[in-house]
Amino acid sequence: MKNREKALRLLKSLELIYPDAHCALNYRSAWELLVATILSAQCTDVRVNQVTVELFRAYPDPDRLAVASQEHVEALIRSTGFFRNKAKNLISCASQVLTRHRGEVPQTLEELVALDGVGRKTANVVLGNAFNVPGMVVDTHVKRLARRFGWTRSDHPDQIEKDLCRLLPPAEWTQCAHTLIWHGRACCKAPVPYCSRCAIVALCPRKGVARSH
Repeated sequence: MKNREKALRLLKSLELIYPDAHCALNYRSAWELLVATILSAQCTDVRVNQVTVELFRAYPDPDRLAVASQEHVEALIRSTGFFRNKAKNLISCASQVLTRHRGEVPQTLEELVALDGVGRKTANVVLGNAFNVPGMVVDTHVKRLARRFGWTRSDHPDQIEKDLCRLLPPAEWTQCAHTLIWHGRACCKAPVPYCSRCAIVALCPRKGVARSH
């Protein structure tokens, strides 16, 4: 069986286990998803969802956030970590969305990554979930599982993204990340995965995993 066929078989098996896998961030618009994803760096989705309730109440759109005081934004997002840099990026990003894109979140990777605080991971989250544009999100879970599955040998997110995009069809990219993240949180943990209770262990080469697990 070819590598692509093996990868797709494994992914489809995981999708049967996690049929409800989806983006865990709460949002009502592309703008809210962009903000929440920026905040999610080095922070749990649960914490971000707690913080954005008040943040979105105070600053529901780019117009208001662009003129917000840094101190107030910092106070609202402090518990997400790196709050000074995140607040600076959020305010600047809001201003850029207003001046460059007439207040609308752009729908291309190139335009998104040109915004302050937005890398490829954030851009792909927004593209895939807000605009249904295929994007392969590589977070810590996707990185870990992709290596264990033998889908990549790289440690660099950009290269992992390229490897996975070559391996899987575009229609699978967005959902693939959700599925891997859910499996990573539930079973294929770091540093030690729960292989003994994993339903797809027979399909997994377990690269870098001690066989005793």
